[in-house]
Order: sequence, then structure tokens, then C-alpha cells
Amino acid sequence: MLDLHRLQLLRELSLRGTVGAVAAALNYAPSTISAQLARLEAEAGTELLEHVGRGVRLTPAAQVLADHAQGMLDAMERAEADLAAATHQVSGTVRVSMFQSAALALLPGALRRLAHEHPHLRVQMTQREPEMALRETWARDFDLVVAEQYPHHAAEHLPGLIRTPLARDRLRLAVGTALAASVPVTSLPDAAGLPWVLEPAPAASRHWALQQCRRAGFEPDVRYESADLQAHVQLVEAGLAVTILPGILGGYRRPRVRWVGLPRNPHREIFTSMREATTTHPGALAVRAAFEAEAGTYA
Repeated sequence: MLDLHRLQLLRELSLRGTVGAVAAALNYAPSTISAQLARLEAEAGTELLEHVGRGVRLTPAAQVLADHAQGMLDAMERAEADLAAATHQVSGTVRVSMFQSAALALLPGALRRLAHEHPHLRVQMTQREPEMALRETWARDFDLVVAEQYPHHAAEHLPGLIRTPLARDRLRLAVGTALAASVPVTSLPDAAGLPWVLEPAPAASRHWALQQCRRAGFEPDVRYESADLQAHVQLVEAGLAVTILPGILGGYRRPRVRWVGLPRNPHREIFTSMREATTTHPGALAVRAAFEAEAGTYA
């Protein structure tokens, strides 16, 4: 009889690539992971791992088992969702991943709604960039992710992840009011000679902003880099830089800036995503509904 827990470890190895990565994700010692996989190999009666340099890779037989493990874990997740739906109250823990601006604008209000409507539900939130968060949700690190994608920069589609639109968020050039008073900025090309603040590479927002500037005929003078959009707002408000900001930040604290429209009035798409096996879980559905209600208020 094959052990489901060990099969799960094999699936994790197929997703994460190294024993060290599996150990870090699951909070085990690498030696423990290796020992459990060796026991699974003995149970299976065939070689599952091949040594390649200092690492290992799955044999064809191991990949078959990993694929079966995926189906078993999906079945377990559906069983847990059905069990939760059979109770009279929404409870348990929902693990959520969000990117910063969505967390600032949507999370506090959503948590207040959930505390009132479902006081027995526990929400754990971790801030992640959407690209990483989608993969980690696919790997079962999270139950629900709030992610984004920019125009013509579609986020990765992963098998078994179901997307639901949450909001369309307008993107505009932000210029400090004092700077705008001294330097007329009425369109994107007017910002060609000004200092810029952008997110570090390889963020999709940075790549998209660079493309907008290049289409407008200039290379932006990126003097400041930060993954923290609140730092962007501070620099823009102080007149030290310009940048492209999402409108959703106004749901947190309306930036004191002058907004300048961009060509074709672009919007980024904010969406939620969860595994197909999670889409009937009352807790995950309650959290998604709370985010949708907050997004409706913001809109």
C-alpha cells in the first residue's frame, strides 16, 4: 500500500525541483524528505529517483505516481470542501496571497466583513507578487490568490486554477502637484525629462511602464526603484519623481497628485484564482465574496 503523505512529497519534488526546496516549503529537514522518498521507493518496488550531479530527478515511473498523487490530493480537497459545506457555520482557515496595492485597498474592509458575517473563519494573508503567488497556489501553498495582469501582459495560466474577475483598475501618470505647477505635464511625452520611480525588474508593472514610455518616444530616467508603491506615492507627492500608478490606491489613501491620462485609457485586470478542487469550499468562497464586495465599493 502506497502512503499518501509520501506520494505528496513526490509530487512536491516534481513541482519544486529539489529536495531542499521541498524541505523549505514544508518545514522539514532535507534528510527527512530523502528518507520518506526512499521508503516510498521501497513501497513502489521500483526506482523513483535518479541522481543527477548533486540533485535528483524523477524517473518515468515516479512521474506517473506524482500525477496520480495530484488526483488523490484533489479528491481529498473536494472531500474537505464537502465536509465543510455540511456544517452549519463557515469556519476553518483560508490561506490568501495578495499583492501590495490590492492588500492596502481591499484587505481591511474584507476582513471586517468576514469578522461580522463569519466570525469563526480564520484568514491568513501573505504578500506575494502575482507571478509567484499563482504558482504557489497551484502548488497548494495558498487556497486563494488575488493577482493582476497588465494590458497585453497576461499572467501565466496554470492547469486546474480557476480565475474570477475582481476589478478593472485604471492606470495613469501621477505627477506631484507642486512639480506639475512648475513643469507643464499634460501627456506622457511631457514626462520624458523628469526622474521616474518604478518597481524593480522583472515586475510586470515595470516592463509595461517602460513599454508605454518607449512607445511615447523616450527612455525614462529611472532614478529610484522600490517594490513598495507607498514609497512611489511619497516620492511623487514630494515632487521628486513621476510614475504610473493604479487607481485602486485611492481606496486606501487618495494620493495628492495630479493625474494625467495615458493613451487608450489602459486598465490592469485584478482577479482571484483558486484550485478547481477549492471552488466549492465555503470558507474560500466567503473570502472571495468579501473581496468582491470590497472591489464593488471601490469601483
